Amino acid sequence: MSNSKPEHNINIQTNNILSKMYEGEVAYGCQFNSPSSEQIELLGIAGFDFVIFDGEHGSFTLGDLEDQSRVAQMSGLTAIGMVPDVEASTIHSFLERGILGIHGPNITTPEDAQKLADACRYAPNGRRSLSFSRATNFGFGPPRPEYMAHANTQIIVIALLEHVDVLDSLDSILSVEGIDLYSIGPKDLAQSMGIPGQMNHPRVREFEAKVTESVHTAGKTMAHEVISAQRASQLFLDAALEFVNSH
Repeated sequence: MSNSKPEHNINIQTNNILSKMYEGEVAYGCQFNSPSSEQIELLGIAGFDFVIFDGEHGSFTLGDLEDQSRVAQMSGLTAIGMVPDVEASTIHSFLERGILGIHGPNITTPEDAQKLADACRYAPNGRRSLSFSRATNFGFGPPRPEYMAHANTQIIVIALLEHVDVLDSLDSILSVEGIDLYSIGPKDLAQSMGIPGQMNHPRVREFEAKVTESVHTAGKTMAHEVISAQRASQLFLDAALEFVNSH
């Protein structure tokens, strides 16, 4: 019998969204406000690419996030986390669960954007802390420098622009390295404009057009151009209505 130690059976994660982007394809996903292992597995069967866990408005605990990220990975889906803020400790807690993307809210200044970018990747691209969590296969895997370099290439960072003051420093925000995609939050944007609840107001549309133009001018990409996501509740309701109306 050989006395050699068995190799660790480690599955190093890759990001489906980034893979689709590199291929020039749109990635399809679903957003959850609460845990649902069964629905996540079904999305994998259906051929979806990713799931988004809303940790800003939803009911997820850190334990939920880890379990649901595990289910997502086993189902062939990339897990993205919507964080409630862009503090390094918050983002770290999400990434340690095995999540491969961060959706950072209320990015209004270049300082906000830099804080978001720094927290999502290891040095030399950021300031993410290294530990023995699920994200690192509990410390069992490739040499740490190799893992860290790989992880940096697989994290996707999305900045949510949702305040009218963004326009005051938009070019500076877009100059921050480490942000992969930009998205607009029309609900909170409308509130910041003093027109709460009017997400389709001309001023909101004007803001969206200005931001999109600036993003393209900077050679960057809007999130909706490469990903398409639907809320889990909407998917279920649509299917339920179709079932009822067809019988």
